[in-house]
Amino acid sequence: MGYWMQSIFTTGGGPGVRQLREYVDQRLVGLRSDRWSWWQHWRQLSDFILPRRGRYLTYPNQATKGDPVGSRIINETPILAHRTLAAGLMAGLTSPARPWFRLSMRDFDSSDNTPVKLWLDEVTRRIKVVLSQSNAYNALHVIYEELGCFGTGCMLIEEDFDDIIRCHTLTAGEYYVASSYRDEIDTLYREYVLTTGQIVERFGIQNCSPQIKSLWMSGQLDKEVRIAQAIEPNDDRAPQVPGLKGRKFRSVIWEWGQNPDLVLDLRGYYELPFVAPRWSVIMNDSYGRGPGMEALASSKMLQQLEKRTAQAIDKVLNPPMVADVSMKNEPASLLPGGVTYVANMAQSGFKPAYQVPPDIRGAQEKIQLCEQRINRAFFADLFLMISQLDTVRTATEIVERKQEKMLMLGPFLERSQFELINPMIERVFALMHRARLIPPAPREIAGSHFDIECISTLSDAQKSTATTGIERLMAFTGNLAAAYVGQPDSPLDNINTDEVVREYADLLGVTQKLIVAQRQRDLMRKGRLQQIRREQAAQVANAAAQGAKTLSQADVGGGQNALQMMLGNAGVEQ
Repeated sequence: MGYWMQSIFTTGGGPGVRQLREYVDQRLVGLRSDRWSWWQHWRQLSDFILPRRGRYLTYPNQATKGDPVGSRIINETPILAHRTLAAGLMAGLTSPARPWFRLSMRDFDSSDNTPVKLWLDEVTRRIKVVLSQSNAYNALHVIYEELGCFGTGCMLIEEDFDDIIRCHTLTAGEYYVASSYRDEIDTLYREYVLTTGQIVERFGIQNCSPQIKSLWMSGQLDKEVRIAQAIEPNDDRAPQVPGLKGRKFRSVIWEWGQNPDLVLDLRGYYELPFVAPRWSVIMNDSYGRGPGMEALASSKMLQQLEKRTAQAIDKVLNPPMVADVSMKNEPASLLPGGVTYVANMAQSGFKPAYQVPPDIRGAQEKIQLCEQRINRAFFADLFLMISQLDTVRTATEIVERKQEKMLMLGPFLERSQFELINPMIERVFALMHRARLIPPAPREIAGSHFDIECISTLSDAQKSTATTGIERLMAFTGNLAAAYVGQPDSPLDNINTDEVVREYADLLGVTQKLIVAQRQRDLMRKGRLQQIRREQAAQVANAAAQGAKTLSQADVGGGQNALQMMLGNAGVEQ
């Protein structure tokens, strides 16, 4: 790919653009062919679980985007269960209402360095402000919807003049991804539509094809045009070189099927500008598998059972009728209050084709089983555990049940850390750093790499086993130490309480601002020890003065008191 990169640095036409277009066109077609089986599976998932997501066959135009969808869905249990999963992941993993990540320095103990600790907390706070003021949280919720149904999500994180970042979520069928030899997604191709007005506003009329220019000049600003984009590693990269050639990733945007000598946009990125998390992955698959795929069979069966049950009920409420042949073409009414006149009532008239009502209890029980399987597949029983309890349970039992269920989400939480949270925070940090919104780092950590730790509700629940172990250890040791009161040895001698507090705070995700630095703690203890020694010395002095006073008031005869006698005896001995 490097044979054309040296001569391409601008949009529009120019040397090397035709070779670039040939390459990206060919690779997009190849990625589309590789994605075909996934595309077929996603379409079924969209039909039975998430009818408003996904792009299939041709792109709908403006006039058909609001058409009714979901005609195969009669029982909405899959939709509701999937909605519960997406909302639960949003609230439990990246809730905007509570801290859900923090920064720490790799191979550096920041707990005992106040400048480093304060810098990390300040950077974390600023990143949270940028996320909350942009559309990041709205985009994250859509990502969880895509992950829960299709097993793969995709979100572009672009630089924005007003909000620092602007997130664009993609849906299944709209994009193609490919992974590196490390099984990390590093390539994104996508097909989408923009109106003529949006294209001219975004890329400029000078970079558009004659077709777009003609539509623009004729006033057809809302005419939709098919656009393609390719984001992939820059194989011809030369570090420290300005412009596209020095960037780690490149992006090409062009009008699909139009002039092969033109591109709408050609730019480079310092870091990967998108995230593509997956629920679970098998071997080197580029696309993931999610709960929706596990619930698809039950979802299909549920809709079929609902349809058959409704047909059975309809036969009872509006049964098929039989009538005498003599009544053919005669006026007849089956409405309540209607009258049908029959010549010979004994031999002709209407009656049901059968009068035994169908037994639908078995079908209803099967429907309930399907609903339960779907809720389990989407972890709805986990996120709605308390509201679904049939009896009152103790707090301890609820915590234990929650921890047990959280084990099922463990693999996804680990993968989301490395495929969603880490690359997203690193991308936002890089954009903020280039915008001069990150304070200068302390000299101790200049050039060091920071780590991102998830401290969300779901992650805390995963760590609760460790905190429970610490609590049990301290409770056991405290009870055992009660039997050693007054003795020189104590079980508490085995516990490093300072490390216990720090480790417990770390597991709870407590901000470092609440933990006193070790140097400051030692100074506090030294001052407290000096105060205790001064008080003890004062007590000894007071006790000596009180003893002397008592002896001076004790008369031992001969005109002497006890104190004089003791002092006199001391002089004689000397």
